[in-house]
Amino acid sequence: MKRRQFLENTTAVGLGAASAFTGYQSGKASWEGLLPQDLTIVFQGDSITDAGRDRGNYYANASSGMGRGYVYQIVSELLGGNPEAGLECFNRGISGNKVYQLADRWDIDCLALKPDVLSILIGVNDYWHKLNGRYDGTVEVYENDLRALLQRTRESLPDVKLIMGEPFAVEGGSAINEDWKAFDAYRAAARKVAGEFSAAFIAYHDVFAAALDAAPASYWCPDGVHPSMAGAHLMKEAWLEAFEKMM
Repeated sequence: MKRRQFLENTTAVGLGAASAFTGYQSGKASWEGLLPQDLTIVFQGDSITDAGRDRGNYYANASSGMGRGYVYQIVSELLGGNPEAGLECFNRGISGNKVYQLADRWDIDCLALKPDVLSILIGVNDYWHKLNGRYDGTVEVYENDLRALLQRTRESLPDVKLIMGEPFAVEGGSAINEDWKAFDAYRAAARKVAGEFSAAFIAYHDVFAAALDAAPASYWCPDGVHPSMAGAHLMKEAWLEAFEKMM
């Protein structure tokens, strides 16, 4: 597939609908011949995306620059299965970030990279830091900041394909208590804004909730916020399913 065809392709997942995770499994579908040539994919977010990456190794496809989380697993599969596609993947997540902090570094860490696909997972710190007194933003601030960020992105990169990850809090995690009930409004805001910008929406909260039938939060996401290796695998599978629907 040519890069231009990919950018012009419109599917149900690009209409703001949530990606209903159906249990995509690595190798279930062949990626050979499906990926357009020379795509640039940028992952943005907070510590879940950062996952301990070496920020000094900021080059495309740099192993240590991908961190140890879901981004590393996604990029490993994409590169390993498509050696001739000319993919360039970048992880620009930074631990602790809220939406306004993404906005502060957006020119360098997003727009300058000119992504064809932009994956964003942000929101947990916009709420969590309220609970510990380090931030006084509201869900309205989160929604408006996120909307402004995507509008700015569309104006600079009108053809970019957007993937919005739902911020999540896994029930049973050590950091999750009754105070987190209000976090549902942040999840709803992310879904709303994703719909406004025809972004693919990955319902990560539902992915983890379903996984609790097989194992407790301590297996998938011990503190309820930062996934384990197994939890990162769940996120990778859900992301690849949404990405495949863009083909």
